[in-house]
Amino acid sequence: MFCPTMLKLRELYRTAALLALITIYYNIAEGVISVWFGAADETLSLFGFGLDSFVEVISGIGIWHMVRRLGHGETADRDPFERRALQITGGGFYLLAGGLVATALVSFFEHHRPVTTKWGIVVSLISIVAMQALIHYKVKVGTALNSPAILADAACTRTCLHLSVVLLLASVGYTLTGIGSLDAIGSLLIAGLSFREGREALQKARGLACSCSCSGSCGTAP
Repeated sequence: MFCPTMLKLRELYRTAALLALITIYYNIAEGVISVWFGAADETLSLFGFGLDSFVEVISGIGIWHMVRRLGHGETADRDPFERRALQITGGGFYLLAGGLVATALVSFFEHHRPVTTKWGIVVSLISIVAMQALIHYKVKVGTALNSPAILADAACTRTCLHLSVVLLLASVGYTLTGIGSLDAIGSLLIAGLSFREGREALQKARGLACSCSCSGSCGTAP
């Protein structure tokens, strides 16, 4: 028979696992919508944002797996599945960053202009609200569990929030001014954030501290 404290811990870990699943499914939906409209409207920043969401799905699966392990009382050391997920995530972000930089440079030289960036505005606003909510609840659960791993995940979700803000600024900027290069600049900023995410994922795969952690709490924990 479980004591109340044990039951509370189980409930908190179930909530953490649910938040991880919500993150995964949200990123899948966001990726599909962003890539679809980004390609249709020739909006490079929205298209790159969508691809970034797909890479985030791989990371999210690793986090969900980790939370389930911790909920069953296993150690915080990463298992081979989580390390492989981080390695694939890191490589995916590096490839994405390189592709976005190359495409943005071509866009600059060809003076490319998107058809419209209205969908970038819509997607980014929804994403900002969703990421804020996820950060709030992940921090709440991570604090209750005193879990550096979950708090670090919450902090890294802030990078997704930053990506959304970049997309919003680029989309609104183009809508107001009609300057096509703003879309390419937004793509370059997304590439920079993707590169940073890739570096942090590979560092965590090697057991190194990541700069996205809350108050330095990431450490070598997953």
